[in-house]
Amino acid sequence: MASINACAQDTPYIILTGKVERKDFHTYIEKPFTLPDGVKRLRIEFSYSGKEQRTTIDIGLMDPARFRGWSGGARNVFTLSAEDATPGYLPGPLPGGKWELLLGVPNIRPGVVSEYEARIYVETRTAVLEFSDKPIRTQAGWYRGDLHMHSGNSDGKCASQLGIEVPCPVYRIVETAAAKGLDFIAVTDHNTTSQADALRELQPAFDKILFAPGREITTFYGHANIFGITDFVDFRMTDSSYAAAKNWMSAVNNSGGIISINHPGIPSGENCMGCGWQIEDIPDKVITAVEVVNGGRFGDWSLWHKMLNSGQHVTAVGGSDDHHAVAIGTPTTVIYMKELSVKGLIDGIRSGRVFIDIEGNKNRFLDLSARDVYMGGTLRVLPSDTLNLTAYVKGVSGGKIEFIIDGKLNTTLDRDILSEDEKIRVKWVADDIRHSIYIRVWDKDGKLVLVGNPIYIDRLI
Repeated sequence: MASINACAQDTPYIILTGKVERKDFHTYIEKPFTLPDGVKRLRIEFSYSGKEQRTTIDIGLMDPARFRGWSGGARNVFTLSAEDATPGYLPGPLPGGKWELLLGVPNIRPGVVSEYEARIYVETRTAVLEFSDKPIRTQAGWYRGDLHMHSGNSDGKCASQLGIEVPCPVYRIVETAAAKGLDFIAVTDHNTTSQADALRELQPAFDKILFAPGREITTFYGHANIFGITDFVDFRMTDSSYAAAKNWMSAVNNSGGIISINHPGIPSGENCMGCGWQIEDIPDKVITAVEVVNGGRFGDWSLWHKMLNSGQHVTAVGGSDDHHAVAIGTPTTVIYMKELSVKGLIDGIRSGRVFIDIEGNKNRFLDLSARDVYMGGTLRVLPSDTLNLTAYVKGVSGGKIEFIIDGKLNTTLDRDILSEDEKIRVKWVADDIRHSIYIRVWDKDGKLVLVGNPIYIDRLI
């Protein structure tokens, strides 16, 4: 038996083995195992021999008090947690005590002996969750998606068959996102993760688009999306101090998830409880991202700039904040990922190689480099070093590119965009203090359409 701290992707907590033969035909076998207290997620992988001889073994599960599900011969892997479960199984607490793996034998031929193995994995600490058993795509590249939207699990609404506004089911959101050709979405209902069970069920059928666990932590003093986990985090703050927020923020970060401040510039009040960000004095590395574009509105750039100027490396993202399964993907957040998975998404946001496509136009692209460093990276230089900053822009011919240094527009570096696919190079002289440099792109009609993330300039030690 493995250590109780084993994770579902690591060593099995226990392995159950056995065999069935003709005497087990049309019988049920109960294979007991003991689950310790404190398990947060349970995963079982089942395999058996003799399929080529038409042996069939069905599987199900009992916990110490009740039936937890049956998948028959339809699945050989299933997962359960308090918040979500593989279809055919019931989510809910995972009590310690005697559990039973149920085996049914609808068919086995005379003279055949089939051996089976059940590998049981447990997680006793909250960890980043994938709804898919494998990456949606294994290739590294730029992936486009939406990090902020709501379903009927909170305040998302859409039209029924009769045209009545009703709580919007998750599948309607998923269909809209898939139809728009997005690579990933996070359904971020307020303070709840009940949407996770639907997303786990839908993920196998939508195998071109990644569903990332998310929720909008909604407090009286600010809203923030958290990504990667589904366990409860206690959002109940009664004052605006970091001390009051530390409990839930630490729970997210310690579990491998990330925090992104939402729409910090929207006023708080009766129309939107706690929408504006009021929590100050947050230490470095607690916040990973800030939503600088929310739906058709630009956020409060001053908060992001303030964080950058304090030396924090915080990634700018966007989100539609869609509540009607209509505007999903506007804006689109475009992330360079090593693979299209939840881990790839979180690592990509952390890396900062991200840009915001405000109108969700797939023909547009943006990147920034200096020497061999790209957005989100740190370039260490000597004072008076001359840097060649290279902006790569696509799909905005006739527009303009501007460079924002330490939160301020440097008009001497503005350049016109003359073609649909262009690399624009400018020179900039470093000094002996740190800087952040990012780019914004305006189209020919004067609309802001692309926002990049910084390259960080620091002294060579």
